[in-house]
Amino acid sequence: MVFLEKIKDLGKISVGDTVGSGLGAIFWFYLASQIEPAQYGEIQWFIGIASAMSYIGLFGTQNTLIVFAAKKIKIQSTLYFISLLSSLVLSTIVIIIFPSFYQIDVGLIIFAYIINTLAIGDLLGRKLYSTYSKYVILQKSLTIILGLSFLHLFGYESIIFALALSYVFYLKRIIESFKKMEIKFSLIRPRFGFIINNYVFILISGFHGQIDKILVAPILGFTILGNFSLGMQFITVLAMFSGVIFKYLLSQDSSNIENNRLKIFSVICSIGITILGIIFLPIVIPVFFPEFLSIIDAIQIMCLHLIPLSLSLIFESKLLAKLKTRYVIIGRLGGLVVMIVGMIILGSLYGIIGVAITFVLGTTTFCIIYMIGVLRLPVEIK
Repeated sequence: MVFLEKIKDLGKISVGDTVGSGLGAIFWFYLASQIEPAQYGEIQWFIGIASAMSYIGLFGTQNTLIVFAAKKIKIQSTLYFISLLSSLVLSTIVIIIFPSFYQIDVGLIIFAYIINTLAIGDLLGRKLYSTYSKYVILQKSLTIILGLSFLHLFGYESIIFALALSYVFYLKRIIESFKKMEIKFSLIRPRFGFIINNYVFILISGFHGQIDKILVAPILGFTILGNFSLGMQFITVLAMFSGVIFKYLLSQDSSNIENNRLKIFSVICSIGITILGIIFLPIVIPVFFPEFLSIIDAIQIMCLHLIPLSLSLIFESKLLAKLKTRYVIIGRLGGLVVMIVGMIILGSLYGIIGVAITFVLGTTTFCIIYMIGVLRLPVEIK
């Protein structure tokens, strides 16, 4: 019965992430078929900047909220308050300093990304998996409806504004939490170390995840970034299963519930998905995206990222659940350094192939450091 309950809960997360990722992929793949690679790359560059900046304002990170909510520590509203205040400041600064249409959009989507992360962290930590799925599917549905409407009415320049609007309904969860919980800064003091470590980790991790978009454009141009970004959309779809497993495992590990069979199964699946990606993606891309042929060779290399990613998420869940964030921070920082150096050197020398190699090396770096951290955890005697 316990195992069946786990499968049921995992299925709820899977539905949300599978359908949500599918809808998101449909939108981005359709968009790629309607605009030039350079225009696609331009959109991805601005989104990368907005995503990176949103992590600066996220004092209440998703993983922090998941862990505290799972442990029934009512600190959400306090973390919400700090994060929302900082997001408003960041968004306002961006809009004031860069008063063009695009930068106004970037300011809005920074706020949108932050409210999304805060609400999702609380839902997963409280194990409200069905509600989580509904919210994810609704947001991705709005991405398609608003995104395609704005694309055909106002052009590709309006896409970022449409994306920002698709997150507005997450404010409902934030408001509900404020009504149920008081803002108590006293709850932060005894947990400040874990909170700040997670903040630094997410900051480094966020920049690690966006540094390719930020650096590729000035080094290789928007056209190459557009090709690479399309490849990343495929990788995001293929990595969906590992992401579902992590979201489930973090709340479970935080509650001291073991899931060893599930972890082994997830790694085996990631290996199979990697092989399928290497075989079939070079066949699919020329048929549906004939203007993005530059990514064909690189995508096979990028698929190798899925295996260390799967392992690293398992290790990360274990470390965060034990409040051992040092190795997580060191791992992401190591991966970030590899990404920056690799993008500059290998990207300049080998173009998109060098970028793909760097992408895999960055993931492998933090996976190895995470593994070392898990191996050094004290053995639990039951």
